[in-house]
Amino acid sequence: MIKSSINPVLTLDYMIHEDENKIFDRKSAQLKPSDIADEISAYANADGGTIVFGISDKTRRLEGINAVGAEKINNFINAPMDCCNPTPEYQEEFLDIENAEGQPDRLLLLHIYPSVDRVISTANGSVFLRIGDRKRELKGDDLRKLEYSKGARHYEDELNHDVKISDLDEELIKQYKEILGSPDILAEQLLSSRGFYKEQNGKKYLTNAAVLLFAKNVYQFYPNCRIRFIRYDGTSAGVGTQMNMIKDTNIEYPILKIVEEAKRFIAAQLREFTSLDSETGNFKTVEEYPPFAWAEGIVNAVAHREYAMEGKYIKVTMYDDRLEIESPGKLPNIVTVDNIRTTNFSRNPRMARVLADFGIVKELNEGVKRIYSDMENYFLEAPEYSEPSGQTVKLVLRNNIIARTARQTETAEKKMAEYWNKLDAVEKDIVTIMGSRSCITATELSVMVSKTRRTINKKLSNLLEIGVVKMNGNKHDPALTYSLNI
Repeated sequence: MIKSSINPVLTLDYMIHEDENKIFDRKSAQLKPSDIADEISAYANADGGTIVFGISDKTRRLEGINAVGAEKINNFINAPMDCCNPTPEYQEEFLDIENAEGQPDRLLLLHIYPSVDRVISTANGSVFLRIGDRKRELKGDDLRKLEYSKGARHYEDELNHDVKISDLDEELIKQYKEILGSPDILAEQLLSSRGFYKEQNGKKYLTNAAVLLFAKNVYQFYPNCRIRFIRYDGTSAGVGTQMNMIKDTNIEYPILKIVEEAKRFIAAQLREFTSLDSETGNFKTVEEYPPFAWAEGIVNAVAHREYAMEGKYIKVTMYDDRLEIESPGKLPNIVTVDNIRTTNFSRNPRMARVLADFGIVKELNEGVKRIYSDMENYFLEAPEYSEPSGQTVKLVLRNNIIARTARQTETAEKKMAEYWNKLDAVEKDIVTIMGSRSCITATELSVMVSKTRRTINKKLSNLLEIGVVKMNGNKHDPALTYSLNI
């Protein structure tokens, strides 16, 4: 099969018959190399993609590239360097084919990689972005937002011409002076030294970061600097006559106050459940979610959200079975849903630094690993990060209320006490995990208990025999799950 070794999705059949999309574009080798500058810019500024030369984008005829000659082929290869500024990262690849005339020929594939920290423009200064199967030229606010997302420009560093130092919270400024060990320094000196008070055309102005951090009335200047908390009765949001919203509160403070205020308010809304104690076999009262996990989710939303997005705010939604924290803006720069536990990058480095000075955050992303570990220690599902709309980041923490409430009976206590001392250490671990979950597979137990499937299967057989555990489904089903039989 003829296919790309760099992106195996791009088989010859795919490149001929599939519609052009987010990852590839067909081009005839008859066009000018300078004519592909727009596509190169668009792919580099988005998620990357491949330009395939040698297939007509109009008729999908397999033309090949050999007929245009070595010089033009070389110009195609050099187009990212010759026609774009700065040069994006890319790689060329040739595929041997038989063209529509039945002659040996080749395709040229230009693999354009995403630019993580620079905006790529064409030689004439135009900037494009790939959206679906089309490219879009960016100007004005759209271009500025792209620069924010690439870290080529920071919203926090832009000047606010309407705010005066007298609009800042004197107590917060005083705390900051003391934290930095300079209690007697003037506010203007402090803010200038940290890059929050800058000169423009002979006058000095506060930056957006200074106002977001220290304003007495942040809503006056940035009404989107808020956290909206919504609580529903049930596991979904009803509408109309089924409306089940029981609380809707806005928390509006400057960044240096909003985290603690939000933590205080949300802590009062969370509940307590029962969970099986692995030491005694008794049920104990535990928090609905690990305290660090949800609090760190709030901190990260505040520290790393996109403040330039007008009309957007952080939303915390509480359902019976989960807590959702949604923050405006995509994950910053090189951070993805898959690497969020290990990759560090700050969209708002100056504000993050001040939050660290105040002890509100530590090192960037240090807490994400602990969110995962704390949820695991509570025997809860792993946290779920997603970008549902491409414009927000959502963190979902699930509490498994169904499994937990099912354990809150005197009968369950007595039945577990009857068997607990008959279980070995591995069996106790299995039962403890099941005590906080509605169901679980043998494979999941093997990972969580750090035992082989053979050992887990043997222990499950013992637990089934004495009646502590039950099977949910047919024993020959590869997706068979188990749960406590109490």
